[in-house]
Amino acid sequence: MPRQPQLPHKDQPLIDDIRLLGRLLGDVIREHEGLETFELIEQIRQLSVAYRRQADHAADRRLNKLLKGLSDDQAVSVIRAFTYFSHLANLAEDRHHIRRRAVHEQAGHVQQGSLAHTWQRMRSAGVTATALAECLASAHVSPVLTAHPTEVQRKSILDAERDIARLLAERDHLQLPRHRADNEAQMSARVLQLWHTRLLRFTKLTVADEIENALGYYQSTFLPEIPRLYRDIEEALQGQRVAPFLRMGQWIGGDRDGNPNVTADTLRLALQRQADVALRHYLTQVHRLGAELSLSAMLLPVGADMQALAERSPDRNEHRQDEPYRRALTGLYARLAATLQALTGGEAHRHAVAPYAPYECAEAFLSDLGVIDRSLVAQGCVALAEHRLRPLIRTAEVFGFHLATVDLRQSSDQHELAVADLLAQARIEPDYSALDEAAKQQLLLRQLNDVRPLRIPEAPYQHHTLSELAIFQAAREMRERFGAAAVRHAIISHTETVSDLLEVLLLQKEVGLMRGTLDHDAVAELIVVPLFETIDDLRHAPGIMEAFYRLPGIAAMVRRGGPLQYHEQDVMLGYSDSNKDGGIFTSNWELYRAETALATLFDRLSDELGHPLRLRLFHGRGGTVGRGGGPSYEAILAQPAGTVRGQIRLTEQGEVIGSKYANPDIGRRNLETLVAATLEATLIPPTQPVPQRFLDAAQRLSAASMAAYRALVYQTPGFTDYFFQATPIREIAELHIGSRPASRKPSQRIEDLRAIPWSFSWGQCRLTLPGWFGFGSAVEALRDHMGMAEADRLLQQMARKWPFFSTLLSNMDMVLAKSDLSLARRYADLVPDARLRKRIFGRIEAEWHRTQEALNTITWQTQRLANNPALARSIEHRFPYIDPLHHLQVELIRRYRAGSQAEKVKRGIHLCINGIAAGLRNTG
Repeated sequence: MPRQPQLPHKDQPLIDDIRLLGRLLGDVIREHEGLETFELIEQIRQLSVAYRRQADHAADRRLNKLLKGLSDDQAVSVIRAFTYFSHLANLAEDRHHIRRRAVHEQAGHVQQGSLAHTWQRMRSAGVTATALAECLASAHVSPVLTAHPTEVQRKSILDAERDIARLLAERDHLQLPRHRADNEAQMSARVLQLWHTRLLRFTKLTVADEIENALGYYQSTFLPEIPRLYRDIEEALQGQRVAPFLRMGQWIGGDRDGNPNVTADTLRLALQRQADVALRHYLTQVHRLGAELSLSAMLLPVGADMQALAERSPDRNEHRQDEPYRRALTGLYARLAATLQALTGGEAHRHAVAPYAPYECAEAFLSDLGVIDRSLVAQGCVALAEHRLRPLIRTAEVFGFHLATVDLRQSSDQHELAVADLLAQARIEPDYSALDEAAKQQLLLRQLNDVRPLRIPEAPYQHHTLSELAIFQAAREMRERFGAAAVRHAIISHTETVSDLLEVLLLQKEVGLMRGTLDHDAVAELIVVPLFETIDDLRHAPGIMEAFYRLPGIAAMVRRGGPLQYHEQDVMLGYSDSNKDGGIFTSNWELYRAETALATLFDRLSDELGHPLRLRLFHGRGGTVGRGGGPSYEAILAQPAGTVRGQIRLTEQGEVIGSKYANPDIGRRNLETLVAATLEATLIPPTQPVPQRFLDAAQRLSAASMAAYRALVYQTPGFTDYFFQATPIREIAELHIGSRPASRKPSQRIEDLRAIPWSFSWGQCRLTLPGWFGFGSAVEALRDHMGMAEADRLLQQMARKWPFFSTLLSNMDMVLAKSDLSLARRYADLVPDARLRKRIFGRIEAEWHRTQEALNTITWQTQRLANNPALARSIEHRFPYIDPLHHLQVELIRRYRAGSQAEKVKRGIHLCINGIAAGLRNTG
């Protein structure tokens, strides 16, 4: 299909891969859809490339006429072709990214974001290997996978694409023509499979589906790659042992905020399936170890501990009586098989002996592995431990029997309903919700100081109350069954008051997750995690947390907690809703201020209490820049000084999960980047504080930016109608791409719409409004206040010297590079009211130009992505192949909204959503 422009020699392998994959796709289309369809697609491709790369307006007119004349069947064929090409181009780009990184490493070039770069920076800053190891001993870095309604890929598609990615990687090392031909034949078969595999789901995703989709990333990337990352870190630290600080988190199965499909049963299912994946991985590795460790005691006698482990094994096969390692590993396998049966009901694939004596915990399994490791070291056979045994030990340390920590999340108003019902049925307070905040706190503290539970057997509790109690009860069971790390956090969405936190402590007390009384000896199992989401919530966050810790008994309870109990404080910050509430600049600025204030608060509390009170910030970032997305390395380094301290959790959402972690090598690189940035932000703090004039300017920019944003989104008559008509939001809501509804309430109010489909819709129509709107007006207001020359000088200094500001500019630069006013205007034409369309699109267009001009002036760059040639190259390649999808999406939406009931029209719209999301990549 594609022909590419001339590029530097270093990118020739990328061009070759894209041409190969495009040719294979074209061959499949020609053979299975016919020459006429192939030639139609090729004609559309050529016209789109001519317009995009040569500004050929005659080609654009011909393209529009051609696309409008397509039948529904033809439109779907064309959409499928360009959608699959977007998927295949992503694979080629990923492969080239890995290839270029290898070239740099071989040449001794150190790339920013790599651990090698971090070690170099540490040496320059005088940070020793011992200091690094000490930092990691108390560090906690955790990417948290979430299920959100923007992940449009089916697992069948992801699996086929993984195979193609593997074949592309193998092709780089094949020299013989017959080997390359065989590789191409296999690739052609996978492209054929893709073409005949349904891209869309017939039914809405269930929570069980989302659980299975996420587990695929553990099998392909996290389980094999995280132990390798630990090994590389320990090698760089001259063999110093590193504590297991990098662990995975998961929301799928425990996040019930706005999702009635998440229950106690889904929490049980999530952890059961996670345990199944972890234990089967261990079974496979133990089986392979048995094949490798064939050492005979006749040649190499073992010590008493190793001999005892072998003797405890039920393996009595006479052929292995002199092979203590194999006998021991057969015993380990049998115990793991019994553990699998006990925890999941599953059966191991192989049985040298029958399952017996299940492990009570992962630590017992680790103890047995440690006996084997120490024996090999004592015998001078450490080389036999390096390849598989030690990675297995590290895997078991990190993943345990639970695989990943599943968070609970629920909205504060839902917790309040359950508590109100409990209090009413106990005849303590008939209308808890009507109380003011002070009265609520006093009442809740009394209950937390009472050893008696509130629950009354057989009381007629509301279904909602029973459901809330059930999931906390299930959390207790899961901690007992799979280990305390299985469930550690109870996140409270829309935290607005101190009572929101106390309510969750009370719910823990009702099911035995909190023991003792707050005024005496209380210990809570789950960390109560407030989530501050809106601009007002962020502003109030430090005050709420201070008031909470000033309550009698709270600080003492946290101090009393053990390592996997409530002994530290996570605070979650919402990027998505704060952006939807106040716009891009204000969201980022208020997050910055909240983080700074929270870190200062916890330092002060620690000093007053006489013991450290650890704060860990949990960043609720999405895929788009409007939802906190953008490069993780720069984002972490842009955090306020003193707020990271080796502690960070952050969500991975939407299409970003696939783009970051579907490919194991790229997944490893992204994990490495998280670790590198966390270490640098912790151990190499800025040498100078941020100048006050920078902070004052940011405050002024924020006020003007928020005013401009809210004036458009919340104060412009007709804006809601414009949004629902000029974007595919209604069609996105119909697409089966998540188990959660697109809106929190059945309305068309922007306030009720989830931030995720809000950003997703703006990305689809190529305005990407949440990622930039308001900044141009903010700069204009600063110029009016200071004078243009002085304001521009100040902003340029801020861009050079302040990571917070420069990272925000870089992200806006990327978002604007992916925007396209001419395409967005076609979506605006879907608005039937011409006056409304002209009025609102005109305001958006004017702000777009103001923001472009502001960025040009501040960065001294007149071209977007001037400092990011790799992304600029990517956009140059892919946009001509996304353009037809936009044109056809608009045309089919017009037909659909005009009343067409044709199944192909609806399917074509949804296929366009998939293809555009794949092409833009960080749209979720």
